[in-house]
Amino acid sequence: MSSSAETGHAKNLANFQTLIEFVSGYGNTYNPSKETLKIPQLNLIATNAHAKLSDVTQKNTDYNNTVNDRILAFQNLRTLSTRLINALQATHASKETIKDAKGYNRKLQGKRALSATIIPDLNTPAPVKISTSQQSFDMQVQHFNGLISVLQSEISYKPNESELKITALTSKQSDLEAKNREVSVAYVNVSNSRIMRDRTLYDSEIGLVDVATEVKKYVKSVYGTRSPEFEMIKGIRFRKVL
Repeated sequence: MSSSAETGHAKNLANFQTLIEFVSGYGNTYNPSKETLKIPQLNLIATNAHAKLSDVTQKNTDYNNTVNDRILAFQNLRTLSTRLINALQATHASKETIKDAKGYNRKLQGKRALSATIIPDLNTPAPVKISTSQQSFDMQVQHFNGLISVLQSEISYKPNESELKITALTSKQSDLEAKNREVSVAYVNVSNSRIMRDRTLYDSEIGLVDVATEVKKYVKSVYGTRSPEFEMIKGIRFRKVL
Protein backbone atom coordinates (compact mmCIF):
# COMPACT_ATOMS: atom_id res chain seq x y z
CA MET A 1 0.00 0.00 0.00
CA SER A 2 1.32 3.41 -0.97
CA SER A 3 2.48 5.94 1.60
CA SER A 4 -0.19 8.36 0.33
CA ALA A 5 -2.86 5.83 1.28
CA GLU A 6 -1.39 5.50 4.76
CA THR A 7 -1.49 9.30 5.03
CA GLY A 8 -5.14 9.22 3.94
CA HIS A 9 -6.08 6.92 6.83
CA ALA A 10 -4.33 9.19 9.32
CA LYS A 11 -5.99 12.26 7.80
CA ASN A 12 -9.44 10.70 8.23
CA LEU A 13 -8.72 10.10 11.90
CA ALA A 14 -7.34 13.61 12.43
CA ASN A 15 -10.40 15.12 10.75
CA PHE A 16 -12.70 12.93 12.84
CA GLN A 17 -11.06 14.17 16.03
CA THR A 18 -11.53 17.74 14.81
CA LEU A 19 -15.19 16.99 14.13
CA ILE A 20 -15.61 15.68 17.68
CA GLU A 21 -14.09 18.86 19.10
CA PHE A 22 -16.53 21.01 17.17
CA VAL A 23 -19.71 19.09 18.04
CA SER A 24 -18.59 18.78 21.67
CA GLY A 25 -18.42 22.56 21.74
CA TYR A 26 -22.10 22.83 20.75
CA GLY A 27 -23.04 21.77 24.25
CA ASN A 28 -26.42 20.25 25.09
CA THR A 29 -27.93 21.29 21.78
CA TYR A 30 -25.96 18.50 20.15
CA ASN A 31 -28.21 15.67 21.28
CA PRO A 32 -28.65 12.95 18.63
CA SER A 33 -30.95 10.04 19.38
CA LYS A 34 -28.80 7.59 17.47
CA GLU A 35 -26.28 6.00 19.82
CA THR A 36 -23.38 5.96 17.34
CA LEU A 37 -23.58 9.75 16.97
CA LYS A 38 -23.34 10.54 20.67
CA ILE A 39 -20.10 12.08 21.96
CA PRO A 40 -18.96 9.08 24.06
CA GLN A 41 -19.39 6.74 21.10
CA LEU A 42 -17.56 9.14 18.80
CA ASN A 43 -14.65 9.22 21.23
CA LEU A 44 -14.66 5.42 21.37
CA ILE A 45 -14.50 5.20 17.58
CA ALA A 46 -11.60 7.65 17.53
CA THR A 47 -9.75 5.68 20.21
CA ASN A 48 -10.26 2.39 18.36
CA ALA A 49 -9.17 3.92 15.06
CA HIS A 50 -6.02 5.33 16.63
CA ALA A 51 -5.20 1.91 18.08
CA LYS A 52 -5.74 0.20 14.73
CA LEU A 53 -3.56 2.71 12.85
CA SER A 54 -0.82 2.34 15.45
CA ASP A 55 -0.99 -1.43 15.18
CA VAL A 56 -0.55 -1.27 11.40
CA THR A 57 2.46 1.00 11.86
CA GLN A 58 4.04 -1.42 14.35
CA LYS A 59 3.28 -4.50 12.23
CA ASN A 60 4.70 -2.71 9.18
CA THR A 61 7.90 -1.94 11.07
CA ASP A 62 8.11 -5.58 12.16
CA TYR A 63 7.69 -6.66 8.55
CA ASN A 64 10.45 -4.37 7.29
CA ASN A 65 12.76 -5.56 10.06
CA THR A 66 12.28 -9.17 8.98
CA VAL A 67 12.87 -8.20 5.33
CA ASN A 68 16.11 -6.48 6.33
CA ASP A 69 17.22 -9.50 8.35
CA ARG A 70 16.54 -11.75 5.39
CA ILE A 71 18.51 -9.55 3.01
CA LEU A 72 21.51 -9.70 5.33
CA ALA A 73 21.21 -13.48 5.66
CA PHE A 74 20.99 -14.08 1.91
CA GLN A 75 23.41 -11.48 0.61
CA ASN A 76 26.53 -13.69 0.62
CA LEU A 77 24.81 -16.82 -0.67
CA ARG A 78 26.05 -16.53 -4.25
CA THR A 79 29.64 -16.06 -3.11
CA LEU A 80 29.36 -18.99 -0.73
CA SER A 81 27.87 -21.16 -3.45
CA THR A 82 30.78 -20.43 -5.77
CA ARG A 83 33.26 -21.28 -3.03
CA LEU A 84 31.48 -24.60 -2.47
CA ILE A 85 31.80 -25.51 -6.15
CA ASN A 86 35.52 -24.72 -6.08
CA ALA A 87 35.94 -26.78 -2.93
CA LEU A 88 34.09 -29.71 -4.48
CA GLN A 89 36.26 -29.57 -7.59
CA ALA A 90 39.30 -29.95 -5.34
CA THR A 91 38.04 -33.38 -4.17
CA HIS A 92 37.76 -36.78 -5.85
CA ALA A 93 34.19 -36.05 -6.89
CA SER A 94 33.06 -37.42 -10.25
CA LYS A 95 32.24 -35.20 -13.22
CA GLU A 96 28.58 -36.09 -12.76
CA THR A 97 28.58 -34.99 -9.13
CA ILE A 98 30.31 -31.73 -9.99
CA LYS A 99 27.86 -31.20 -12.84
CA ASP A 100 24.90 -31.64 -10.46
CA ALA A 101 26.41 -29.19 -7.99
CA LYS A 102 27.06 -26.64 -10.72
CA GLY A 103 23.45 -26.94 -11.80
CA TYR A 104 22.25 -25.79 -8.40
CA ASN A 105 24.89 -23.07 -8.37
CA ARG A 106 23.69 -21.71 -11.72
CA LYS A 107 20.17 -21.47 -10.34
CA LEU A 108 21.43 -19.68 -7.25
CA GLN A 109 23.44 -17.24 -9.31
CA GLY A 110 20.59 -16.52 -11.69
CA LYS A 111 17.89 -15.37 -9.28
CA ARG A 112 17.20 -11.64 -9.12
CA ALA A 113 16.15 -11.64 -5.48
CA LEU A 114 19.72 -11.74 -4.28
CA SER A 115 20.55 -8.50 -6.07
CA ALA A 116 18.08 -6.67 -3.82
CA THR A 117 20.61 -5.73 -1.15
CA ILE A 118 19.22 -2.25 -0.40
CA ILE A 119 17.90 -2.16 3.14
CA PRO A 120 14.34 -0.76 3.03
CA ASP A 121 13.31 2.17 5.20
CA LEU A 122 11.27 1.04 8.20
CA ASN A 123 8.48 3.42 7.15
CA THR A 124 8.15 1.81 3.72
CA PRO A 125 4.68 0.26 3.51
CA ALA A 126 4.60 -3.51 3.19
CA PRO A 127 3.25 -4.66 -0.20
CA VAL A 128 -0.43 -5.50 -0.47
CA LYS A 129 0.35 -8.69 -2.40
CA ILE A 130 3.00 -11.39 -2.12
CA SER A 131 5.84 -10.20 -4.33
CA THR A 132 7.75 -12.25 -6.89
CA SER A 133 10.85 -11.65 -4.78
CA GLN A 134 9.28 -13.71 -2.00
CA GLN A 135 8.85 -16.61 -4.40
CA SER A 136 12.43 -16.15 -5.58
CA PHE A 137 13.74 -16.35 -2.01
CA ASP A 138 11.77 -19.56 -1.57
CA MET A 139 13.57 -21.00 -4.60
CA GLN A 140 16.95 -19.86 -3.30
CA VAL A 141 16.39 -21.93 -0.18
CA GLN A 142 15.47 -24.96 -2.27
CA HIS A 143 18.50 -24.62 -4.57
CA PHE A 144 20.87 -24.21 -1.63
CA ASN A 145 19.34 -27.28 -0.02
CA GLY A 146 19.95 -29.19 -3.26
CA LEU A 147 23.58 -28.08 -3.36
CA ILE A 148 24.11 -29.23 0.21
CA SER A 149 22.60 -32.62 -0.63
CA VAL A 150 25.11 -33.08 -3.44
CA LEU A 151 28.00 -32.15 -1.14
CA GLN A 152 26.74 -34.55 1.53
CA SER A 153 26.68 -37.38 -0.99
CA GLU A 154 30.38 -36.93 -1.81
CA ILE A 155 32.47 -38.79 0.77
CA SER A 156 35.65 -37.00 -0.28
CA TYR A 157 34.14 -33.59 0.47
CA LYS A 158 35.85 -32.85 3.78
CA PRO A 159 37.00 -29.21 3.75
CA ASN A 160 39.14 -27.81 6.54
CA GLU A 161 37.52 -24.37 6.32
CA SER A 162 34.85 -24.20 9.02
CA GLU A 163 32.37 -22.17 6.99
CA LEU A 164 32.47 -24.78 4.18
CA LYS A 165 31.84 -27.79 6.38
CA ILE A 166 28.51 -29.59 6.11
CA THR A 167 27.58 -28.70 9.68
CA ALA A 168 28.05 -24.99 8.94
CA LEU A 169 26.08 -25.28 5.70
CA THR A 170 23.12 -27.03 7.31
CA SER A 171 23.13 -24.36 10.02
CA LYS A 172 23.15 -21.70 7.29
CA GLN A 173 20.30 -23.45 5.54
CA SER A 174 18.22 -23.50 8.73
CA ASP A 175 18.87 -19.80 9.25
CA LEU A 176 17.80 -18.95 5.69
CA GLU A 177 14.62 -20.97 6.07
CA ALA A 178 13.86 -19.27 9.39
CA LYS A 179 14.48 -15.77 8.03
CA ASN A 180 12.33 -16.48 4.98
CA ARG A 181 9.52 -17.89 7.12
CA GLU A 182 9.64 -14.87 9.43
CA VAL A 183 9.00 -12.58 6.46
CA SER A 184 5.93 -14.61 5.51
CA VAL A 185 4.58 -14.52 9.06
CA ALA A 186 5.20 -10.77 9.36
CA TYR A 187 3.45 -10.21 6.02
CA VAL A 188 0.37 -12.09 7.23
CA ASN A 189 0.38 -10.07 10.46
CA VAL A 190 0.50 -6.68 8.74
CA SER A 191 -2.14 -7.79 6.22
CA ASN A 192 -4.53 -8.84 9.00
CA SER A 193 -3.82 -5.60 10.86
CA ARG A 194 -4.77 -3.61 7.76
CA ILE A 195 -8.05 -5.51 7.53
CA MET A 196 -8.95 -4.58 11.10
CA ARG A 197 -7.97 -0.95 10.50
CA ASP A 198 -10.08 -0.76 7.35
CA ARG A 199 -13.09 -2.24 9.12
CA THR A 200 -12.82 0.34 11.89
CA LEU A 201 -12.52 3.23 9.47
CA TYR A 202 -14.62 2.14 6.50
CA ASP A 203 -17.25 -0.45 7.45
CA SER A 204 -20.69 0.49 6.25
CA GLU A 205 -22.71 2.54 8.77
CA ILE A 206 -20.48 1.84 11.79
CA GLY A 207 -17.11 2.81 10.32
CA LEU A 208 -15.47 6.14 11.14
CA VAL A 209 -16.10 7.70 7.73
CA ASP A 210 -19.79 6.78 7.56
CA VAL A 211 -20.36 7.91 11.14
CA ALA A 212 -18.65 11.23 10.40
CA THR A 213 -20.94 11.71 7.40
CA GLU A 214 -23.99 11.08 9.59
CA VAL A 215 -22.74 13.54 12.21
CA LYS A 216 -22.51 16.24 9.56
CA LYS A 217 -26.02 15.42 8.33
CA TYR A 218 -27.37 15.58 11.87
CA VAL A 219 -25.76 18.97 12.49
CA LYS A 220 -27.22 20.26 9.22
CA SER A 221 -30.69 19.01 10.18
CA VAL A 222 -30.59 20.53 13.67
CA TYR A 223 -28.87 23.85 13.06
CA GLY A 224 -29.61 24.45 9.40
CA THR A 225 -27.60 24.52 6.21
CA ARG A 226 -26.45 28.13 6.71
CA SER A 227 -25.92 27.93 10.44
CA PRO A 228 -22.51 28.79 11.90
CA GLU A 229 -22.48 25.32 13.49
CA PHE A 230 -22.70 23.60 10.12
CA GLU A 231 -20.35 26.12 8.52
CA MET A 232 -17.69 25.01 11.02
CA ILE A 233 -17.77 21.37 9.96
CA LYS A 234 -19.02 21.20 6.39
CA GLY A 235 -15.51 21.58 4.99
CA ILE A 236 -14.06 18.73 7.03
CA ARG A 237 -13.38 16.02 4.45
CA PHE A 238 -13.58 12.27 4.80
CA ARG A 239 -12.90 9.68 2.14
CA LYS A 240 -12.67 5.93 1.98
CA VAL A 241 -9.10 4.86 1.24
CA LEU A 242 -9.34 1.22 0.15
